[in-house]
Amino acid sequence: MTLDPRWAPGAAPIRYPDPNIKVLDKRFEKYALPMAAIERIAGGCRFTEGPVWFGDGRYLLFSDIPNDRMLKWEEETGAVSLFRKPSNYANGNTRDRQGRLITCEMGSRRLVRTEYDGSITVLAERFDGKRLTGPNDVVVKSDGSIWFSDNGAGIRGNYLGYKAEAELPYRVYRIDPNSGAITVAVDDMERPNGLAFSPDEKRLYVVDTPGGDKTVHVYDVVDDGTRLTGGRLFFNAMPGYADGIRVDTDGNLWCGFSGGEGEDGVAVFAPDGSLIGRILLPERCANVCFGGAKRNRLFMTASQSVYALYVEAQGVAGG
Repeated sequence: MTLDPRWAPGAAPIRYPDPNIKVLDKRFEKYALPMAAIERIAGGCRFTEGPVWFGDGRYLLFSDIPNDRMLKWEEETGAVSLFRKPSNYANGNTRDRQGRLITCEMGSRRLVRTEYDGSITVLAERFDGKRLTGPNDVVVKSDGSIWFSDNGAGIRGNYLGYKAEAELPYRVYRIDPNSGAITVAVDDMERPNGLAFSPDEKRLYVVDTPGGDKTVHVYDVVDDGTRLTGGRLFFNAMPGYADGIRVDTDGNLWCGFSGGEGEDGVAVFAPDGSLIGRILLPERCANVCFGGAKRNRLFMTASQSVYALYVEAQGVAGG
Protein backbone atom coordinates (compact mmCIF):
# COMPACT_ATOMS: atom_id res chain seq x y z
CA MET A 1 0.00 0.00 0.00
CA THR A 2 1.34 3.42 -0.97
CA LEU A 3 0.64 5.87 1.83
CA ASP A 4 -0.82 9.15 0.64
CA PRO A 5 1.72 11.82 1.69
CA ARG A 6 -1.08 13.94 3.10
CA TRP A 7 -1.22 11.67 6.17
CA ALA A 8 2.52 11.58 6.82
CA PRO A 9 3.75 13.22 10.05
CA GLY A 10 4.23 16.94 9.54
CA ALA A 11 2.55 16.95 6.14
CA ALA A 12 1.22 20.21 4.75
CA PRO A 13 -2.57 20.69 4.72
CA ILE A 14 -4.49 19.67 1.63
CA ARG A 15 -5.56 22.40 -0.75
CA TYR A 16 -9.33 22.54 -1.26
CA PRO A 17 -11.16 20.98 -2.97
CA ASP A 18 -9.88 17.61 -1.81
CA PRO A 19 -8.64 15.76 -4.94
CA ASN A 20 -9.62 12.39 -3.44
CA ILE A 21 -13.30 13.26 -3.58
CA LYS A 22 -14.40 12.33 -7.10
CA VAL A 23 -17.61 13.57 -8.73
CA LEU A 24 -18.52 10.98 -11.38
CA ASP A 25 -22.07 12.20 -12.01
CA LYS A 26 -23.61 15.65 -11.61
CA ARG A 27 -25.99 14.18 -9.03
CA PHE A 28 -23.05 13.85 -6.60
CA GLU A 29 -21.97 17.51 -6.88
CA LYS A 30 -24.36 18.72 -4.20
CA TYR A 31 -22.95 16.25 -1.65
CA ALA A 32 -19.25 17.08 -2.15
CA LEU A 33 -18.23 20.08 -0.06
CA PRO A 34 -15.49 22.16 -1.73
CA MET A 35 -14.04 23.14 1.66
CA ALA A 36 -13.96 19.79 3.45
CA ALA A 37 -11.12 17.27 3.44
CA ILE A 38 -10.77 13.63 4.42
CA GLU A 39 -9.34 13.34 7.94
CA ARG A 40 -7.62 10.34 9.51
CA ILE A 41 -8.97 10.27 13.06
CA ALA A 42 -7.64 6.92 14.37
CA GLY A 43 -4.96 4.38 13.53
CA GLY A 44 -2.90 1.54 14.93
CA CYS A 45 -5.57 -1.10 14.36
CA ARG A 46 -5.56 -4.38 12.44
CA PHE A 47 -8.99 -4.40 10.77
CA THR A 48 -11.63 -1.85 11.70
CA GLU A 49 -15.36 -2.37 11.25
CA GLY A 50 -18.78 -1.55 12.63
CA PRO A 51 -18.76 2.26 13.13
CA VAL A 52 -21.72 3.55 15.14
CA TRP A 53 -22.35 7.14 16.24
CA PHE A 54 -23.54 8.16 19.70
CA GLY A 55 -24.71 11.75 19.31
CA ASP A 56 -25.81 11.98 22.94
CA GLY A 57 -22.20 11.42 23.99
CA ARG A 58 -20.50 12.90 20.91
CA TYR A 59 -18.44 9.80 20.26
CA LEU A 60 -17.94 7.05 17.71
CA LEU A 61 -17.60 3.38 18.59
CA PHE A 62 -15.94 0.96 16.20
CA SER A 63 -14.63 -2.60 16.16
CA ASP A 64 -11.01 -3.70 15.74
CA ILE A 65 -11.79 -7.33 15.01
CA PRO A 66 -8.43 -9.17 15.09
CA ASN A 67 -7.48 -7.35 18.30
CA ASP A 68 -10.77 -8.54 19.85
CA ARG A 69 -11.73 -5.07 21.02
CA MET A 70 -14.01 -2.10 20.47
CA LEU A 71 -12.63 1.43 20.56
CA LYS A 72 -14.14 4.83 21.29
CA TRP A 73 -13.26 8.08 19.49
CA GLU A 74 -14.36 11.32 21.16
CA GLU A 75 -15.38 14.18 18.87
CA GLU A 76 -14.53 16.94 21.33
CA THR A 77 -10.94 15.87 22.08
CA GLY A 78 -10.04 13.39 19.33
CA ALA A 79 -9.02 10.92 22.05
CA VAL A 80 -9.19 7.20 21.27
CA SER A 81 -9.76 4.83 24.18
CA LEU A 82 -10.70 1.23 24.86
CA PHE A 83 -14.44 0.65 25.06
CA ARG A 84 -14.62 -3.15 25.39
CA LYS A 85 -12.08 -5.96 25.50
CA PRO A 86 -12.57 -8.76 24.92
CA SER A 87 -15.36 -7.94 22.50
CA ASN A 88 -15.97 -11.52 21.35
CA TYR A 89 -14.54 -10.42 17.98
CA ALA A 90 -17.25 -7.79 17.49
CA ASN A 91 -17.98 -6.80 13.89
CA GLY A 92 -21.04 -4.74 12.92
CA ASN A 93 -22.74 -2.36 15.34
CA THR A 94 -25.81 -0.14 15.37
CA ARG A 95 -28.26 1.41 17.85
CA ASP A 96 -31.85 0.43 18.39
CA ARG A 97 -34.67 2.99 18.51
CA GLN A 98 -34.15 3.33 22.26
CA GLY A 99 -30.49 4.23 21.74
CA ARG A 100 -29.02 0.95 22.97
CA LEU A 101 -25.97 -0.58 21.31
CA ILE A 102 -26.57 -3.67 19.15
CA THR A 103 -23.43 -5.70 18.34
CA CYS A 104 -22.59 -8.63 16.07
CA GLU A 105 -20.17 -10.93 17.92
CA MET A 106 -18.37 -13.28 15.54
CA GLY A 107 -16.39 -15.03 18.27
CA SER A 108 -19.43 -15.99 20.35
CA ARG A 109 -21.60 -16.29 17.22
CA ARG A 110 -24.39 -14.22 18.73
CA LEU A 111 -26.16 -10.87 18.44
CA VAL A 112 -26.24 -8.86 21.68
CA ARG A 113 -27.63 -5.65 23.11
CA THR A 114 -25.82 -3.47 25.64
CA GLU A 115 -28.30 -2.17 28.19
CA TYR A 116 -28.21 1.30 29.73
CA ASP A 117 -26.46 -0.10 32.81
CA GLY A 118 -23.80 -1.85 30.70
CA SER A 119 -25.17 -5.35 31.08
CA ILE A 120 -25.43 -7.60 28.02
CA THR A 121 -28.63 -9.16 26.68
CA VAL A 122 -28.35 -11.94 24.10
CA LEU A 123 -30.79 -11.33 21.25
CA ALA A 124 -29.88 -14.26 19.01
CA GLU A 125 -27.41 -17.14 19.11
CA ARG A 126 -29.37 -20.09 17.72
CA PHE A 127 -31.96 -20.85 15.07
CA ASP A 128 -33.90 -24.13 14.91
CA GLY A 129 -31.71 -25.39 17.76
CA LYS A 130 -28.44 -24.82 15.87
CA ARG A 131 -25.75 -22.22 16.49
CA LEU A 132 -25.57 -19.22 14.21
CA THR A 133 -22.50 -19.05 11.98
CA GLY A 134 -21.58 -15.57 13.25
CA PRO A 135 -23.59 -12.32 12.89
CA ASN A 136 -21.79 -9.86 10.63
CA ASP A 137 -23.82 -6.66 10.22
CA VAL A 138 -27.09 -5.31 11.61
CA VAL A 139 -29.76 -2.63 11.10
CA VAL A 140 -32.87 -1.69 13.07
CA LYS A 141 -36.14 -0.76 11.37
CA SER A 142 -38.46 1.97 12.70
CA ASP A 143 -40.88 -0.66 14.05
CA GLY A 144 -38.07 -1.93 16.31
CA SER A 145 -37.40 -5.10 14.33
CA ILE A 146 -33.74 -6.08 14.04
CA TRP A 147 -32.31 -7.44 10.80
CA PHE A 148 -28.85 -9.02 10.71
CA SER A 149 -26.63 -10.96 8.34
CA ASP A 150 -25.05 -14.23 9.48
CA ASN A 151 -22.22 -15.26 7.15
CA GLY A 152 -19.60 -17.29 9.01
CA ALA A 153 -16.73 -14.82 8.67
CA GLY A 154 -15.57 -15.62 12.19
CA ILE A 155 -15.54 -19.40 11.79
CA ARG A 156 -13.52 -19.57 8.58
CA GLY A 157 -10.27 -19.11 10.52
CA ASN A 158 -8.80 -17.97 13.82
CA TYR A 159 -7.94 -14.38 12.84
CA LEU A 160 -11.48 -12.98 13.08
CA GLY A 161 -12.89 -15.51 15.54
CA TYR A 162 -12.61 -19.24 16.11
CA LYS A 163 -12.42 -21.78 13.32
CA ALA A 164 -15.43 -24.09 13.32
CA GLU A 165 -17.89 -25.88 11.07
CA ALA A 166 -21.08 -24.10 10.08
CA GLU A 167 -24.28 -25.57 11.50
CA LEU A 168 -26.61 -23.38 9.44
CA PRO A 169 -26.68 -21.83 5.94
CA TYR A 170 -25.59 -18.20 5.56
CA ARG A 171 -28.66 -15.97 5.80
CA VAL A 172 -30.23 -12.68 6.83
CA TYR A 173 -32.53 -12.97 9.84
CA ARG A 174 -35.27 -10.78 11.32
CA ILE A 175 -36.01 -10.48 15.05
CA ASP A 176 -39.59 -9.54 15.88
CA PRO A 177 -39.70 -6.49 18.18
CA ASN A 178 -42.56 -7.85 20.29
CA SER A 179 -42.03 -11.59 20.59
CA GLY A 180 -38.27 -11.78 19.95
CA ALA A 181 -38.95 -14.58 17.45
CA ILE A 182 -36.29 -15.07 14.79
CA THR A 183 -37.29 -15.71 11.17
CA VAL A 184 -35.34 -16.10 7.94
CA ALA A 185 -35.47 -12.94 5.80
CA VAL A 186 -32.96 -13.78 3.03
CA ASP A 187 -31.82 -17.28 2.12
CA ASP A 188 -30.84 -16.91 -1.55
CA MET A 189 -27.34 -15.44 -1.10
CA GLU A 190 -24.00 -17.21 -0.81
CA ARG A 191 -22.57 -14.87 1.84
CA PRO A 192 -24.83 -11.97 2.90
CA ASN A 193 -22.91 -9.07 4.41
CA GLY A 194 -23.79 -5.36 4.78
CA LEU A 195 -27.42 -4.27 4.75
CA ALA A 196 -29.43 -1.05 4.85
CA PHE A 197 -33.02 0.09 4.40
CA SER A 198 -34.13 2.77 1.96
CA PRO A 199 -35.39 5.97 3.63
CA ASP A 200 -39.05 4.88 3.31
CA GLU A 201 -38.13 1.34 4.44
CA LYS A 202 -39.84 -0.13 1.38
CA ARG A 203 -36.57 -1.68 0.18
CA LEU A 204 -33.71 -3.53 1.85
CA TYR A 205 -30.25 -3.50 0.24
CA VAL A 206 -28.04 -6.50 1.00
CA VAL A 207 -24.42 -7.09 0.00
CA ASP A 208 -23.37 -10.58 -1.12
CA THR A 209 -19.63 -11.37 -0.81
CA PRO A 210 -19.00 -14.92 -2.04
CA GLY A 211 -15.79 -16.20 -3.58
CA GLY A 212 -16.88 -15.08 -7.06
CA ASP A 213 -18.57 -11.82 -8.09
CA LYS A 214 -19.46 -9.70 -5.09
CA THR A 215 -22.72 -7.83 -5.63
CA VAL A 216 -25.45 -5.78 -3.99
CA HIS A 217 -29.08 -6.85 -4.27
CA VAL A 218 -32.30 -5.07 -3.35
CA TYR A 219 -35.48 -6.60 -1.94
CA ASP A 220 -39.00 -5.23 -1.59
CA VAL A 221 -40.36 -5.07 1.97
CA VAL A 222 -43.92 -6.46 2.14
CA ASP A 223 -46.53 -7.79 4.60
CA ASP A 224 -46.48 -4.75 6.88
CA GLY A 225 -42.70 -4.71 6.84
CA THR A 226 -42.16 -8.26 8.06
CA ARG A 227 -41.14 -10.05 4.86
CA LEU A 228 -39.00 -9.55 1.76
CA THR A 229 -39.71 -10.41 -1.86
CA GLY A 230 -38.43 -9.74 -5.38
CA GLY A 231 -34.69 -9.93 -4.72
CA ARG A 232 -32.79 -8.55 -7.71
CA LEU A 233 -29.35 -7.22 -8.64
CA PHE A 234 -28.78 -3.58 -7.68
CA PHE A 235 -25.17 -3.33 -8.88
CA ASN A 236 -22.12 -5.39 -9.77
CA ALA A 237 -19.00 -3.22 -9.72
CA MET A 238 -16.42 -5.99 -9.93
CA PRO A 239 -13.45 -6.04 -9.59
CA GLY A 240 -14.45 -3.50 -6.93
CA TYR A 241 -17.05 -4.48 -4.37
CA ALA A 242 -19.01 -3.23 -1.36
CA ASP A 243 -18.91 -4.42 2.24
CA GLY A 244 -20.76 -2.33 4.84
CA ILE A 245 -23.37 0.11 3.49
CA ARG A 246 -25.50 3.04 4.68
CA VAL A 247 -28.22 5.13 3.02
CA ASP A 248 -28.70 8.90 3.05
CA THR A 249 -32.04 10.72 3.22
CA ASP A 250 -32.11 11.06 -0.58
CA GLY A 251 -31.83 7.29 -0.98
CA ASN A 252 -28.21 7.13 -2.15
CA LEU A 253 -26.19 4.11 -1.08
CA TRP A 254 -22.78 4.87 0.55
CA CYS A 255 -20.62 1.77 0.39
CA GLY A 256 -17.40 0.82 2.12
CA PHE A 257 -15.53 -0.22 -1.03
CA SER A 258 -12.59 -2.43 -1.94
CA GLY A 259 -11.02 -2.07 -5.35
CA GLY A 260 -7.25 -2.20 -4.90
CA GLU A 261 -4.72 0.59 -4.78
CA GLY A 262 -6.16 3.81 -6.14
CA GLU A 263 -9.72 2.46 -5.94
CA ASP A 264 -10.25 1.73 -2.22
CA GLY A 265 -12.51 3.95 -0.14
CA VAL A 266 -16.21 4.74 -0.45
CA ALA A 267 -18.40 4.39 -3.54
CA VAL A 268 -21.74 6.20 -3.73
CA PHE A 269 -24.59 4.82 -5.82
CA ALA A 270 -27.81 6.64 -6.74
CA PRO A 271 -31.18 4.91 -6.15
CA ASP A 272 -31.15 3.75 -9.78
CA GLY A 273 -27.86 1.87 -9.24
CA SER A 274 -25.59 4.39 -11.00
CA LEU A 275 -22.15 5.09 -9.51
CA ILE A 276 -22.14 8.84 -8.91
CA GLY A 277 -19.18 9.55 -6.62
CA ARG A 278 -16.07 8.22 -4.93
CA ILE A 279 -14.09 9.00 -1.78
CA LEU A 280 -10.63 7.54 -2.24
CA LEU A 281 -8.64 6.26 0.75
CA PRO A 282 -5.19 4.66 1.01
CA GLU A 283 -6.77 1.56 2.60
CA ARG A 284 -9.60 -0.83 1.92
CA CYS A 285 -12.79 0.52 3.52
CA ALA A 286 -15.00 -2.06 5.23
CA ASN A 287 -17.87 0.04 6.58
CA VAL A 288 -19.31 3.51 7.05
CA CYS A 289 -21.82 5.43 9.14
CA PHE A 290 -23.12 8.99 9.38
CA GLY A 291 -22.69 11.02 12.55
CA GLY A 292 -21.91 14.41 13.98
CA ALA A 293 -24.40 16.96 15.28
CA LYS A 294 -26.21 17.10 11.91
CA ARG A 295 -25.62 13.46 10.80
CA ASN A 296 -23.61 14.91 7.91
CA ARG A 297 -20.18 13.58 8.87
CA LEU A 298 -19.25 10.32 7.19
CA PHE A 299 -17.11 7.96 9.28
CA MET A 300 -15.16 5.28 7.40
CA THR A 301 -13.57 2.22 9.02
CA ALA A 302 -10.72 1.30 6.72
CA SER A 303 -8.41 -1.56 7.65
CA GLN A 304 -5.85 -0.10 10.07
CA SER A 305 -7.44 3.36 10.34
CA VAL A 306 -10.65 5.33 10.69
CA TYR A 307 -11.36 8.37 8.50
CA ALA A 308 -13.99 11.11 8.55
CA LEU A 309 -15.38 13.56 6.01
CA TYR A 310 -18.08 16.22 6.18
CA VAL A 311 -20.55 15.89 3.30
CA GLU A 312 -23.75 17.70 2.29
CA ALA A 313 -25.77 14.55 2.93
CA GLN A 314 -27.48 13.17 6.01
CA GLY A 315 -27.74 9.53 6.98
CA VAL A 316 -31.07 7.93 7.77
CA ALA A 317 -31.71 6.53 11.24
CA GLY A 318 -31.41 2.86 12.11
CA GLY A 319 -28.04 2.08 10.57
